Amino acid sequence: MQEFIPFEIIPGDHDKGLVLLADHAMNRLPERYGRLGLPETAFSRHIAFDIGIEGLTRSLADRLGVPAVLSCFSRLLIDPNRGEDDPTLIMKISDGAIISGNHPISTEEWDSRVEQFHRPYHQAVARTIDAVARQTGKAPLVLSLHSYTPAWKGEPRPWHAAVLWDTDERAVIPLISGLRAGGDILVGDNEPYDGALKGDTLYRHCMVTGIPHALLEVRQDLIGDDAGIAAWAERLAPIFETMNTDPALHAYRIHPSRTGPYSG
Repeated sequence: MQEFIPFEIIPGDHDKGLVLLADHAMNRLPERYGRLGLPETAFSRHIAFDIGIEGLTRSLADRLGVPAVLSCFSRLLIDPNRGEDDPTLIMKISDGAIISGNHPISTEEWDSRVEQFHRPYHQAVARTIDAVARQTGKAPLVLSLHSYTPAWKGEPRPWHAAVLWDTDERAVIPLISGLRAGGDILVGDNEPYDGALKGDTLYRHCMVTGIPHALLEVRQDLIGDDAGIAAWAERLAPIFETMNTDPALHAYRIHPSRTGPYSG
């Protein structure tokens, strides 16, 4: 049986000082879990992964020539964008779908998923960020890519993209400004989610270490096919490149965290 690798590191030029992350890139599960009691259709939904983000991250990493770290397992198995002590780390129900393979769950199985999937992903993120920092002698700029549904519980989400953050605004301000500069899209600032959650990926690897960072969400219907992915990669690449030339985005600075209710 082929070993299931819980992460993928896309190689890139560490001298550029930029790292891309994709916490929810894929909808895969190891064979032994079957489909966690869910129908196959569940794995084409946002509950399983961030639609379009794998392709967008790969395209941006290629265009920019920078490293990226992708999670290779579905968030239905365990959510890499949660702290290990977060009660929503392994969900029992998600957007109306009951995940019978996650409930009931033994302490041993919970701990096994943390050890086999969650921790290796975060170790890969930490290694990549550290390698870039050691190569440049500066703080890397870390940008995390996600997508969200066009509507939630019947309420439309008009934003084409959104930037989520806690208290470190350094990368947030130029990212929002760059996205809004064209005047053709509506950009959310901590909408439709608030970006403060203690223990999530950016809190763990950037907030507490003072590394400049931002989380970018793109509405999934805009990147649901190759044409959409290509268009958004073309839109984002020059924004990321411009941001990456700013010395302020390669300095360490510790910020207190709001640690609010982000749930993306």
